[in-house]
Amino acid sequence: MLVNLLAFVGAMGVMIAVAWLIERLVLGKLVNQEGITLLMATLGITYFLDGFGQTVFGSDIYKIDIGLPKDPMFLLESTFQGGVLVNQEDLFAAVIAAALVAVLAAFFQYTGTGRALRAVADDHQAAQSIGIPLNRIWVIVWSVAGFAALVAGIIWGSKLGVQFSLSQVALKALPVVILGGLTSVPGAIIGGLIIGVGEKLSEVYIGPFFGGGIEIWFAYALALVFLLVRPQGLFGEKIIDRV
Repeated sequence: MLVNLLAFVGAMGVMIAVAWLIERLVLGKLVNQEGITLLMATLGITYFLDGFGQTVFGSDIYKIDIGLPKDPMFLLESTFQGGVLVNQEDLFAAVIAAALVAVLAAFFQYTGTGRALRAVADDHQAAQSIGIPLNRIWVIVWSVAGFAALVAGIIWGSKLGVQFSLSQVALKALPVVILGGLTSVPGAIIGGLIIGVGEKLSEVYIGPFFGGGIEIWFAYALALVFLLVRPQGLFGEKIIDRV
């Protein structure tokens, strides 16, 4: 347990250091740029870190055990005949994710730093004009994002093994936030549930007509539909630009 804790603290320190370097070397120099510029910059950072990591650590799959139970269990046996088969590891992962969302929501809502982060997200020029230090805020933003990514990476690494292909799993977050809305935490939760349930149902009921594999691209197809019909998502704010 002590070894795992020390490893987590060390990994968190590395994530904060990487976040600081990203802010200093790249994103800090792109303040006031268009959103597409920031998007392309972050994508470039992603692919650089992926390739750099494989160069340093190799492409082997490493096993990690954080003590989560992996045996399946049946739930709601008294409600449904035979119950619902659930992997205990998935259940614990869902509880950890819910707790993390609750902590982050409270942080952004009830702390001065969290409110400053929200102000910068809404309008960083206005936030800077009232004395909010952007450089410090960017580092905090990326540190919080690094912590959330670290927790998610540990859980998925325990489930699938530590491997660089886990970045493909992380891409599922994109259609989730498109469905829920980029500015809404509850929307991200609802979007995740819709995509999770939709993937499985589509694989069962539609997959046989296409030879299977529906759940691989279902989330992205659904996100494309939302971009065409409701680009702000279910709970996102509609942005009106006046010219």
